[in-house]
Amino acid sequence: MKVMVSTLNAKYIHTSLSIRYLKAAAEPDYNVLIQEFTINDPALSIASAIYAENPDVVGFSCYIWNIEETIPVLSILKKVLPNVTIILGGPEVSYDSNYWMERIPEVDIIVRGEGEQTFKKVLKALDAKEGLHSIHGLTYREKGMTIKETGPAPKFPLNEIPSPFRFEEDKVELAKRITYVETSRGCPFTCQFCLSSIEFGVRYFDIDRMKDEITYLMDNGAKTIKFLDRTFNINRKYALEMFDFLINHHRPGTVFQFEITADIMRPEVLTFINENAPAGLFRFEIGVQSTNEQTNELIKRKQNFKKLKRTITMVKEGGKVVQHLDLIAGLPEEDYPSFKQTFNDVFAMKPEELQLGFLKMLRGTGLRNDAHKWEYQFMDNAPYEMLSNHVLSFSEVSAIKRVEDILEKYWNKHFMDHTVDYLTKEVFESPFDFFQSFGEYWHLQNWDKIGHQLTDLFKRLYQFLQEVAPSHLAIIKGLMNLDYYGNFKQKPRTTWHSDQWSKQEKQSMYDSLWNELNYGEKGYTKRDLHKHSMIDAVPFNVKHYLDTGEIEETPDILMAIYSPSNQKVSFSFASSSN
Repeated sequence: MKVMVSTLNAKYIHTSLSIRYLKAAAEPDYNVLIQEFTINDPALSIASAIYAENPDVVGFSCYIWNIEETIPVLSILKKVLPNVTIILGGPEVSYDSNYWMERIPEVDIIVRGEGEQTFKKVLKALDAKEGLHSIHGLTYREKGMTIKETGPAPKFPLNEIPSPFRFEEDKVELAKRITYVETSRGCPFTCQFCLSSIEFGVRYFDIDRMKDEITYLMDNGAKTIKFLDRTFNINRKYALEMFDFLINHHRPGTVFQFEITADIMRPEVLTFINENAPAGLFRFEIGVQSTNEQTNELIKRKQNFKKLKRTITMVKEGGKVVQHLDLIAGLPEEDYPSFKQTFNDVFAMKPEELQLGFLKMLRGTGLRNDAHKWEYQFMDNAPYEMLSNHVLSFSEVSAIKRVEDILEKYWNKHFMDHTVDYLTKEVFESPFDFFQSFGEYWHLQNWDKIGHQLTDLFKRLYQFLQEVAPSHLAIIKGLMNLDYYGNFKQKPRTTWHSDQWSKQEKQSMYDSLWNELNYGEKGYTKRDLHKHSMIDAVPFNVKHYLDTGEIEETPDILMAIYSPSNQKVSFSFASSSN
């Protein structure tokens, strides 16, 4: 019996841990072929690749981000391989499985919940042409017609699952793609928007086993390793031991990402990381979601914002860990002003990345079951994103969408940090007001319908600010120049604005700076200076600003020098009297 497991990842760089678990669990009785695709691949191309292997059984791992793209593939497969047995599994089909069986007639079997042991039992039954009624955790078609459902499958010790990381064919891709691991399953919290709230208890893999697995992955080239644990730091002893191991045994260039709950993170753990971890080794993903206490109470999310803020601040001050903070718009009783406050509360902590997401009404969650209480309207199909509720209109949701767009373009990319920091502190009443106001302007200009280069982003922001903040333009332009020139490793071909000096004036300026800053003694010729530098006037003392963060309105000249040897920009400054 020829068996294949497959999934559609969101991006090529992603890998599926779930189908590797299935392959590992099925061996040695069955040699399972893995085929991964992306949601951007045409359905016909995916079906053709699977058809070429002519499997007897093919299983798909299904999530909210790939279910709608998977369905057309199933339709094609059943037409071209009418005898193939199609099995679905994953969180998206584990709940309301009868709905999926009725909606997708091509599906023969759905494995609900954890699938490793169940999948192997199904393969044995199919191979022996036996019935499925005695296998727990299934929804299936009996004789291809009547939909049947068995009871839930019992939980099992995680260490019974064979390693999903040791397949020879994976080695060649380890350095190029994200590797996913998990040290535990389950979550102790009951957040009503999350599927983890349905499960009870947390189970762990043996820590020595996981150390060995991670060592193997690093030895074979893995560079980005993302832990899928819902709350990595719930067991402080386990987390601290793992952090210590990774600090002492990591390979150069490796990055580890964790999802942590910030308000339960002990200060001594953070101190240990700050004192011992190399900068950039760890990334923390922290779900703040909302700072509205009533909202958090309604969704059964216990959160101490004071302790959460303490953790984020300690991490930021330590300078060792990159932080990614998540917000969810559309939670119960979080109206537009409340969400604005949540956004400002979190942006004030200046995380390296701030992701603004929208509530997904996932099948099986408490919020979806109680959607009528708050008059939720949401998409019929995955990802089931909320459209409105009784305190947040669709118009307001659309407005917040535009905040999300500008946030992603102008903050998370970090090419305009000096400018955005000034705008959110000195020009607009709050960070949210800047992102919202610019988002609305962007939308009215129809810029969301056309592409953009880096230079376009600078020009469009300046055009917006000419209308809304004319009194701040001189300082803003200076900061934008500082940001723009700092984003290139080599001299940019042009500036984002029109040149303020003639060629003769520039020549005179270069000659003056050549003498004032002693570039001849630094190993530069005048030709080098022209070839590898940009020069602009700024209305504030740049060195003082970079040292202190304060704007001292003394005219200055900014020169950005791009060294051809080390591919790094450096700045020089010279006072100007005009």
